Amino acid sequence: MGHLHQYGTEFLIVDDAHDLSLEHLMLLKEVTDQGRLQYDHPLGLCLVAAGRGDTIPLKETFDLPDPTWLQFRRRFDKLAPFCRVASHTSEEVRDILSTLEHEYQPLFPQLILRQWTSSIYAWLTHPVLDPTRSGRVTMDNLMKLVVTALEWSYLDGKTDVAPSRLKSAAELLVLRHDTLKLIDGAGPTTLAPDQTSAEEPGVNGKEPERQTAPEKEQQNTAKTVEPAKEQVQTKTSPNCTFSGEQVPIDLKRFTDSGINLVECPRCGRMRSLSPSKGVLRFKAHTPRKQQTPLTEKRWSATGKTDWSEVEG
Repeated sequence: MGHLHQYGTEFLIVDDAHDLSLEHLMLLKEVTDQGRLQYDHPLGLCLVAAGRGDTIPLKETFDLPDPTWLQFRRRFDKLAPFCRVASHTSEEVRDILSTLEHEYQPLFPQLILRQWTSSIYAWLTHPVLDPTRSGRVTMDNLMKLVVTALEWSYLDGKTDVAPSRLKSAAELLVLRHDTLKLIDGAGPTTLAPDQTSAEEPGVNGKEPERQTAPEKEQQNTAKTVEPAKEQVQTKTSPNCTFSGEQVPIDLKRFTDSGINLVECPRCGRMRSLSPSKGVLRFKAHTPRKQQTPLTEKRWSATGKTDWSEVEG
């Protein structure tokens, strides 16, 4: 508390407070008490916790009859001790998409996500995702949809995201999130087919008309995700021969490095990988033809079984 007083700290904000133990909460109480009693330094405290519905995280602890928690509760805000941060409106979704455009500008110089705001908002307020019909979009669903579509577009070598990719991500990750997918043998790749024949949002500058909830539910309930066909490498396959091969990098070493880009040892193409069922497997890809030097920090093969982090 002495250091907090010395540096003029006014407020402590604890994220993921639902994971705090009784010992953590006791420490916070002692620190704030010490600030007021020994330093005449009132210290604000905000606990940010994840909850569901109308449940109040940590309330069972705060309701215990022990005097410690009675004292803890007396220090709560008098008018609004418990507040809930609502999910996002359509306007806030547009602001978030605008921010993502800026963040992904180096990889997608022509990216304009804001033009698909109405479609994305309509998909993410589907009754399956918004059963209370609040008309709000959660950040979790929004990021899953956008990031997945951008990953597919990056693998396609695009400088923008195709609307069909956004629609595919909405269907696979959101509207069909409880659908089972068959994995047989080596398993399918995570790349969804580009639905070029599907109706794209924003055609001729117009957003698609939003379907009514019952119609939309019937359509999405009737659809099932087709299991991806196992890819077989043949002499006529356009893919690099390292597609689907296991990458022998120690998973702990890979995770601790914070680097997920891996360079193909056959053609030099880079892919962002993540462990699946305890192994790293290189994604299907066409051979790299450009001879421009690679500058990104990545994993590269230095032998048959040796892989190292390299840059430049």
